[in-house]
Order: sequence, then C-alpha cells, then structure tokens
Amino acid sequence: MRAYVLRRLMLIVPSFLGITFIVFTVMLLTPGDPTRLSLSEGGAMSETEGEKIKRDATRKLYGLDKPRYQQYGIWLSNLVRLDLGKSFIGWEPIGDKILRRLPITITLNIIALLIVYIVAIPLGVFAAVKQNSIADRLITLVLFVLYSMPVIWVGTMAVIYLGGHLQWFPIGGLNSANQAQMGWVAWLADRGWHMVLPVACLSYAGFASLSRYMRSSMLEVIRQDYIRTARAKGLHEKTVILKHALRNSLIPIVTISVMSLPGLLAGSVIVEKIFNINGMGLMMWEAVFKRDYFTVMAVTTISATLVLLALVLVDILYAVVDPRISYD
Repeated sequence: MRAYVLRRLMLIVPSFLGITFIVFTVMLLTPGDPTRLSLSEGGAMSETEGEKIKRDATRKLYGLDKPRYQQYGIWLSNLVRLDLGKSFIGWEPIGDKILRRLPITITLNIIALLIVYIVAIPLGVFAAVKQNSIADRLITLVLFVLYSMPVIWVGTMAVIYLGGHLQWFPIGGLNSANQAQMGWVAWLADRGWHMVLPVACLSYAGFASLSRYMRSSMLEVIRQDYIRTARAKGLHEKTVILKHALRNSLIPIVTISVMSLPGLLAGSVIVEKIFNINGMGLMMWEAVFKRDYFTVMAVTTISATLVLLALVLVDILYAVVDPRISYD
C-alpha cells in the first residue's frame, strides 16, 4: 500500500505540469490584451504614445513580451517560490485575493454538500429498498425534474420572484448593508438568511444524481449472496440493510464525495455571479473575461493539485470501505 501511494504521488508532478501548461497555453491564445483591459476603463484604450509606452512597460514587467515557453517557465519558477503573482485587476497580490474570498466559497459549498448527502443518501437507500414501488417512482420523478432544471434559470427565477416580487429572501450579497451595527447573533441570522437561495441553487441538482448513484449501488449490493445469507440467518431487515449492505454500497459515493472537494475552491461560478457573491467563482469569472492570466493560473493550480491528490485519496478510501480491495 505504501509503495502504491508513493508511486501515485510521484505521478502527480508530470500530471500537474501537463495540466498547467495546457491551461497556460490556452489562456495566452485567447483574444485580447490583458494590459489593455487592465489599464483602460471598460476595455477601451486610446492609442496615444503615452498609453502605448505604459502598456509596453506593463507587458515587460509581467514578462508578456517573451515567448510563451519562457512565460510559462517564469510562472513556474515563481510558483516554486510560492509567488502567485499580482492580478491585472487592481494590481492586488493574488494570494491576498484568494485568502479573502476562499472562506466564502468554502462555506457555501460545504453547507450545500452536507445538505445533498444528508438528503440524497437516505433517499437512495429508501428507493432501493422500495424498488418499483409508487414511492420509488414518485421520488425518481421529482428528483429528475429538479435535475433537469438548469441552475442559471433556477437562480434567475429565485432572484426575480422569491427575492424581487415576494421579497422573501435577499437577492444579492451575503449580508445586509447595516451589518456593522448588528450584534453577532443578528449578524449570523442575517448571513444565514442571505445564504438560503445560493445554497438551494448549489444543492438541488445534486439530490437526483447522488440519490440515483446510491440507489443503483444499493440494488447491486442487496442482490449479492452474502445479503441473502444474512437474511437466511434471521437477521432483522434493518440490520441487513444498514450494517451489511450500506457499507459496501458506499464505494461509488466515496469517489463522488472526494472528487467533489476540489470544486469547493473554484465554487459555483454561475451561482456566485447571479447572487453577486464575492467568492472564488466570481473571481474566476472576472479573471477569465479580463484575461487575468495569473489569477486563472492560481485557481487552476490549486484545483489541479486537489484533484490529483483526491485521486490518490479515493484509492486509499476504497481499501478502507471495501476490505476486498488491497494494494499490497
């Protein structure tokens, strides 16, 4: 097991280099000059001699006047020194931007992820136990209706009707304008009220996919011989399902749960944009549209590292969940 993990960790380096090089190349090939977009208001810039000199100086400062392979080498050498560079948007250090926005995105996504798992796993188990019943078909219908609705439409409708016409929920941000005058209890309640719609938009689609994974895995397990043997011994059905069937049916769920962790950093770009939440998703949105290469590369670097580590963690958890799997 230790040798296997060591080999997988060694493979992270070439995989990481390949991912970051491809993303870096794609960003450089996209139309638009980041110095023009960052030094001008609204992306329009006059071609005066002074502006041209300023833009050329900025390109030289960030190494954008060099060949692409040299630019990648400079970025990689800075990364080794843990220097993520400065953003073209406001010329702020990217590390400071990430540290400021990271807690917001992680909080939203972890709450949504917990809600999805708390709801979807019991639903999947129930649907498997009650296979082909009216309850199973009704749950399937409702969940697939939710899954078929795009998040951009659901978020927009929530803002227009629940936040606008009915005014039940705030339509943007994570706190009210007078948050500075609130006590901590009122501030916490206000933050929770603002998070209702974003969290709902982040979680509703996950109910269907995760519950169907759980249902399919559970159906496969309860048809196994050892489950029939457990029932033949006279064990209570609840014991058979929860003790013998549930653990082995969690193997695909382990994969999904671990692989969803890297997405917590990037966040939901659409949801954060709709509700104007100043998190990692909105930062990524702004960086892509304003050709902020270094911010895009910083988020990509963190996400790629987490994905590669998550793949190793999935293999380790497989052996923990299923005793039949061994890497010795």
